[in-house]
Amino acid sequence: MNVLYANDRQGRYPPSYYHATCNELPSFPALAGDIDCDVCIIGAGYTGLSAALHLAQKNYDVVVLDAHRIGWGASGRNGGQLGIGLRIEQSKIEKMVGLEAAKDLWQLGLEANQLVHDLIKQYEIDCDFKPGVLHANHRTRFARHSQEGVEHLRSTYGHEKVRFIDKAEIRQMLGTNAYFSGTLDTSAGHLHPLNFALGLARAAKDAGVRFFEKTEVTNVSRSDPVIVSGKHGKVSAKFAIIACNGYLGMLEKKIAARVMPVNNFIIATEPLPQEKVDELIRDDVAVADSKFVINYYRLSADKRLLFGGGENYGYKFPTDIKAFVTRPMLEIYPQLKDVKIDYGWGGTLAITMNRLPYLNRLAPNILTAGGYSGYGLGMGTFSGHVLAQAIDGTASRFDCMGSIPTMMFPGGSLARTPLLVLAMMYCTLRDRF
Repeated sequence: MNVLYANDRQGRYPPSYYHATCNELPSFPALAGDIDCDVCIIGAGYTGLSAALHLAQKNYDVVVLDAHRIGWGASGRNGGQLGIGLRIEQSKIEKMVGLEAAKDLWQLGLEANQLVHDLIKQYEIDCDFKPGVLHANHRTRFARHSQEGVEHLRSTYGHEKVRFIDKAEIRQMLGTNAYFSGTLDTSAGHLHPLNFALGLARAAKDAGVRFFEKTEVTNVSRSDPVIVSGKHGKVSAKFAIIACNGYLGMLEKKIAARVMPVNNFIIATEPLPQEKVDELIRDDVAVADSKFVINYYRLSADKRLLFGGGENYGYKFPTDIKAFVTRPMLEIYPQLKDVKIDYGWGGTLAITMNRLPYLNRLAPNILTAGGYSGYGLGMGTFSGHVLAQAIDGTASRFDCMGSIPTMMFPGGSLARTPLLVLAMMYCTLRDRF
């Protein structure tokens, strides 16, 4: 089954709240015929758009190909949370790579967060940014670990914008009894993800990037120049970037063995009255909880609750996404049982074994980045910048991120899905019981 078309029609955005409220760009043509360029980028999500924009700023001739539309994939469907640092705790990264390397990676995480802010400001991207992400613990015993993590970030990394939230405070902040403690990071935040992607694309187009939509790539040659082939044309380029993330399919088996697609689902309620909004999330921060199969949610600019949750195995989405996600939402907020659900949609992100990004040079002139494991808003945007720097001759950040050990999934690209299903089932049962 081709993940590009398993749940979607070519060139059609999903029926999401984000698409209904986006600052849409006019469509771009499909590739027809053969063209040349300096850099050909496959995938018009955060990574590809950021790489294109930063390369165009340095006067590279850039072509971007996407099988659907700009921001069509996870970049236009996700929870909109901009984290700080990397996907996993710094203490775990320290065990993987050592303290000094972990500090270097933390600094890159800070730069990723700042880059999003800088791009929004520089290009006046209208994407409803709001500060604050609250990580909520669904078990009492997690409190001590959270306290220790906050102190470690403060003492070792000088990160003063994170603090511990006790049981009494978290129940004042959130209108639910589901959580017992948490941490609040005010340097993190949330935004309209599709509008951010479209804002990057608009800036890249103005800088001279050529976009081709509805252009599925069928092959990337190991040659110089590299030949990127579609069904109705080819691009000859000095460099290629593969930035497909969860929608890679089997285009490149080396990536597919390390970066695996996973489906996530989100619903959007009808607009809520102000008193209900204040009850649900008092301070208008984004929330992500401590379950393995995570619940994540926030308020939209027009006072809807956007709630993501539920797990799904295989390529196909549930037939009724609204009902599928309403169940975990009502576990957190039973007071919403009579609220209308206006939108429900799914998307495919990508994870790695260690939940850290996978950056690699597949050939001297073919680079890739992906596997952001839910941190794609910041790390995908930053990785695009890092890929652009590497092509331009400054590879220090690329080498640092590429040094993270990224293991193959057991069984490579063939057996990874059934093994993940078993692991997810176990962790889901652990969450519940």
